[in-house]
Amino acid sequence: MNLLAAETEVLAPLASGWFLENAWLIPVIPAIAFALIILIGKRLPMKGSELGVASMLASLVLSAGAAYQWIQRVNSATEEQFVEPVIRSWSWWRSGGFDFGIGQHIDGLSVVVLFVVAFISTLVQIYSLEYLRGDRRYTHFFAALTLFSGGMLAMVLADNMILFLLGWEVMGLCSFMLIGHWWEEDANSRAALKAFFTVRTGDVGLLVGISMLYFAANDWTQENLGLSGFSIRGISAWALSGEPNSTVIMVAAIALFIASIGKSGQFPLHTWLPDAMAGPTPVSSLLHSSTMVVAGVFLVARLYPVFFVGLDILGSGGNLIMFIGAITIVISAALAFVQNDIKRVLAYSTVSQLGYMMLGLGAGAWLPAVFHIFTHAFFKACLFLGAGSISHSASHHSFDMKRDMGGLRKVMPITFTTWIISTLALCGVFPFSGFFSKDEIIDNVGNNGYNTFMIVGLVGAFMTAAYMTRATYLTFFGEPRGASAGHSSHESHD
Repeated sequence: MNLLAAETEVLAPLASGWFLENAWLIPVIPAIAFALIILIGKRLPMKGSELGVASMLASLVLSAGAAYQWIQRVNSATEEQFVEPVIRSWSWWRSGGFDFGIGQHIDGLSVVVLFVVAFISTLVQIYSLEYLRGDRRYTHFFAALTLFSGGMLAMVLADNMILFLLGWEVMGLCSFMLIGHWWEEDANSRAALKAFFTVRTGDVGLLVGISMLYFAANDWTQENLGLSGFSIRGISAWALSGEPNSTVIMVAAIALFIASIGKSGQFPLHTWLPDAMAGPTPVSSLLHSSTMVVAGVFLVARLYPVFFVGLDILGSGGNLIMFIGAITIVISAALAFVQNDIKRVLAYSTVSQLGYMMLGLGAGAWLPAVFHIFTHAFFKACLFLGAGSISHSASHHSFDMKRDMGGLRKVMPITFTTWIISTLALCGVFPFSGFFSKDEIIDNVGNNGYNTFMIVGLVGAFMTAAYMTRATYLTFFGEPRGASAGHSSHESHD
């Protein structure tokens, strides 16, 4: 609670730097690249893909610079001094007493997620150069993929809830275009529509929550901080001030959490996420690792004071966030175990891991939950790209493990190695990254007194090991089946 209360302390300013002061360029560059790809992409030598890759490389450099300068800023702080976020804002327009602004809010949470999004997006863009080669909508794919990443970056950097909502909705639109990229097949178009409308159901909660927070907090934030009721910093300070009506902040927190459930595919709005596998595999990798599905978890982490007070985190035997996270962990892991499509196994795995993040946030384990966002992004992106490599090179574009895979460790030794490393990380095996994030969530849940939920987390961890062992065996061991049977073990397809 002391860490949260530090938001309202007034301390001596710390040095920032060019990258921190100009972090707003990170989402702007992909947005400009998107416009250029649409306008002139088809006339360029690489059909506009070079603009997408270049823009994400630029955003990656800026994100890395911002992360480095933030670390320097933290290191320059004395003892227990709170490191204030670097906030810059400009007025967009004023109407009817409403002040709509644009700006950046850079803190530890921002720099972590910015770097993850930019890094994974860059790798996925490069991977897509060959994976989508020859596709009839190659240019449009890179335009949508670039804007998709730009929307997530804008949301992460937003200093107010209007800009946050803009980035949130841009991602929703781009996901519709990317999941339905091959819309000629009915299954793909249906999957895109299902994702779009399911997430829109949750988005109603976001609109309700933002509106409630604005009208409840605006007078206090204007009077005490000189900030709009849309300001993320203002809302957080108001939530911790003791001023909020308990019913109002509870209802607002529930409304916002409904939006998080929809975006992050939590129970009961989880059904769209496995169907989203209809899109190209690079989309699945980006969507499931570091962008859209992480947005719901990020919303809870960003407005944590609202949820902390509104849902009485650490003040009772459990809360809505914990219950939803725990249910999602078990149900999704069970569903992953009975899938034959390798991408659907990974999709349900993502839903389950997002459940761990929600469980951690609900139990007051904010830092382990955010760290799991970071670690999960890398090993889940690697697993999805490995699945794409298998489909592209060894199983004639099939993702059916039982029918068209088996024995591929001899045919694809590099993919097999990266898959095993990522699987061990996902299962939380020491010394891989998942051990230091997922296991830390389970440990914190138990230490905070939620023993029943800790047991659920442990059961989910064993189930994770079970379904990933099954997927690994069906794909890489045994005798080659179906499409993979025609590949010689002496011939590498990596």
